[in-house]
Amino acid sequence: MTLEEDVELLRNIPLFAKIEPSKLKLLAFTSERLTFNPGDSLFKQGDDGDALYVIMEGEADILVDTPNGQITVATMAKNDFVGDIAVLCDVPRTATVTATTKLTTMRVTKDLFFQLVCQFPQIAIEIMRVLARRLDVTTRQLQDAVSKASDG
Repeated sequence: MTLEEDVELLRNIPLFAKIEPSKLKLLAFTSERLTFNPGDSLFKQGDDGDALYVIMEGEADILVDTPNGQITVATMAKNDFVGDIAVLCDVPRTATVTATTKLTTMRVTKDLFFQLVCQFPQIAIEIMRVLARRLDVTTRQLQDAVSKASDG
């Protein structure tokens, strides 16, 4: 894939949609494109959070360790990003992310990501929107689980 094709893909991701093309070209050039096969892990729960990953193609499951084994808490697909919690909160990875199909990602290092956020505050706003949506979904799932537990 060419640099121009990478820029076009990035323009379609809400997180980067409002960034000027020259900056997207820099992002595409300085980021690492990685491909994973089904079953490959992008990272594991507890790893250092040194980068986030933008999914360019394919799907991946978000898996969390529990006392009863791993559970899938979400599936991410094209234009989603993963690894943001560890990068933003400076904590170890909170989940394992495993490719469920052939997966192409763009790995954005923590330093590059924060440079972009400083230059383009709209990225921070879009991340807040995504994280708020995720929190809303998680809150509803927790409410459902508590309701079912109290009914049972």
